[in-house]
Amino acid sequence: MKRAHFPRQFWSLFGVLVGMVLLGTLSAVAQTPSIEGTYQLLSRTLPNGTMLKPPEIMGLWTYTKSHRNFNIVLKDATGKYSSFSLVSTYTLTATEYSETLRFSLFTDQIGGKEPVYDLAGKTQSVPVKMDGGRLHFKLPFDPPAVVFEGTKITATAEGNFVDVWEKVP
Repeated sequence: MKRAHFPRQFWSLFGVLVGMVLLGTLSAVAQTPSIEGTYQLLSRTLPNGTMLKPPEIMGLWTYTKSHRNFNIVLKDATGKYSSFSLVSTYTLTATEYSETLRFSLFTDQIGGKEPVYDLAGKTQSVPVKMDGGRLHFKLPFDPPAVVFEGTKITATAEGNFVDVWEKVP
């Protein structure tokens, strides 16, 4: 069997092309953000400057590779509760966050309202902005805009609250 002989220029070009493919692959992987983890609510700041902390308000927020589970409960001074729970699937790229709501439940004893269930299964997408170590987007089904930075999430609902969440080790 005769072995093919390629000139040195071929091997140089081949090496450059392989390097470009590897660099492109690594670059794409590096640009795909990850928000996986479980986060606990540290505090909520209201527009008047009041800061609520557990046990007045408690929450846990989890992202797996493909699912989001969100739970928060607030207790007022009279002992009444308001809570929100959500389960969804999601995808995240460097440019878009897309979420499909599986179900949510909003209860509002504080406001004297009946529980509200949403099992519509709707999907919405929003643009993502990345700068430095920060990832920004507005949640499709919830009011807040979120910023992921390191082990923290800051969720801001203009005129309503600013929540600070921290990743659970």
